[in-house]
Amino acid sequence: MSEAHHQPHLTKWIILAIVLAIVLAMALPIIAAMGVSQADIEAAAESNASIAAHLEAGRLEEATSEYIAQRAAYLIEPLKLGGDIFLRVLKMIVVPLVVASVMTGILGMGDVRKLGKPGLYTVLYYLSTTFLAVVVGLIVVNIVRPGVAFGEGNQQEVSEAKRPNQTLYEHLGKETKLSDDQIAKLFGDSDYVERKDRSMGRIFRNLVLMLFTDNLFESAVGTQLLPLIVFSIAFAGMLTTMGEQVSTLKSFIYEMNNALMVFILLIMRVAPIGIFCLVAGRFGEANANGEFFAELSKTGWYSASVVIGLGIHSFVTLPILLYVFTKRNPYRFMVQMGQALLTAFSTASSSATLPLTMEAAVDEAGISKQSVDFVLPLGATINMDGTALYEAVAAIFIAQVVGADLSFAQQVTVALTATLAAIGAAGIPEAGLVTMVIVLTAVGLPVEYITIILSVDWLLDRFRTTVNVFGDACGAAIVEKSMPAADAAS
Repeated sequence: MSEAHHQPHLTKWIILAIVLAIVLAMALPIIAAMGVSQADIEAAAESNASIAAHLEAGRLEEATSEYIAQRAAYLIEPLKLGGDIFLRVLKMIVVPLVVASVMTGILGMGDVRKLGKPGLYTVLYYLSTTFLAVVVGLIVVNIVRPGVAFGEGNQQEVSEAKRPNQTLYEHLGKETKLSDDQIAKLFGDSDYVERKDRSMGRIFRNLVLMLFTDNLFESAVGTQLLPLIVFSIAFAGMLTTMGEQVSTLKSFIYEMNNALMVFILLIMRVAPIGIFCLVAGRFGEANANGEFFAELSKTGWYSASVVIGLGIHSFVTLPILLYVFTKRNPYRFMVQMGQALLTAFSTASSSATLPLTMEAAVDEAGISKQSVDFVLPLGATINMDGTALYEAVAAIFIAQVVGADLSFAQQVTVALTATLAAIGAAGIPEAGLVTMVIVLTAVGLPVEYITIILSVDWLLDRFRTTVNVFGDACGAAIVEKSMPAADAAS
């Protein structure tokens, strides 16, 4: 895949696309307000009952604000369409890429028995870094104490009109375009919010069951990667024992993997445009009424705590591990993975970013393809450092808001539960928002207070997804040394 080196300025173009997209989104209300007259508002009132009600009550300013917000949403719609197309193209190749790459990685070992050491190191790395992320999050939130500064007035905004799971389903459905049934299947529990049986045993049982499926095609349609990875490892392991009689099938798997990587290079050519559309569409939607910063300021200290924690984990914890085990310059490595990290910020999905993560890890960071093919697909599914840190911070924040003083033992429970719950988080936007319910119920905190952080979760999700992807890449570099020599046939 050396062709990737013909795009040395791609990262700069992606950064420029993100900056321009955010600037456009912030200026959107001003652009939408240009040329607006009272006649325009009165004409809009004929087809909009809400604007008409404001005018009849003499609230011209409110009617004008609503008209401008609707006009801004209309202006941003083409960009949202472009962003959705780019995201769908990325997601389109995730399932075949995961199956082909994992099988290629196993076949490259030549003998499935060689999987033991790198497999063990991969799981240990992911569990360790996720737990370290939780510890960092707990330290930061206990020092900053954002819930104490939240204020009594804001507590009254907690939505009690709907059951918590209905609120979360509606929010996730809007962000992911999935139905209630699809969301429930992703998390293996249709009444996960109200259910109080959240013992460690039950969580562990659900995690084990997530490894297996009774229908591979259904898992593929739902982008449930864990059972696909388990099948790919088992099937490719079997092929390594069958010798020359399956040589044609092995060649097909290798060629399929190579073809998919070439397809990724084609996608990268339009990545700056797709990322511009994604970021402009999402930020523009959030700022259509010009109240983005007002919403952000309500939970400013909470958001700051999450970002500070993620920053410490990204710029201190993971770099130390990377340097200790590989002697690589961690910050140069971060730059090499820049395209994947920026795409992760734009898509807010580890799974959707996986194709570009694999391409950057091999071509830019120089990690062996054997390690990348095995470690990264697994990491996109179970390595959720940023999600675990966020869940721990959010749980303690909510405890501080409601005045609950969690003991050391309860905070240890938060740490353990957040680690396990994050592993089960699907690689979809804002999945951590749902698995956080498990953390809250584990220590008896009211789940309805999740609604406090809904308005900023889409933004924080972008930061934690970026951390997840960086953690995946570090894992591939660290586990690389434990990989057996590649089979000559590969």
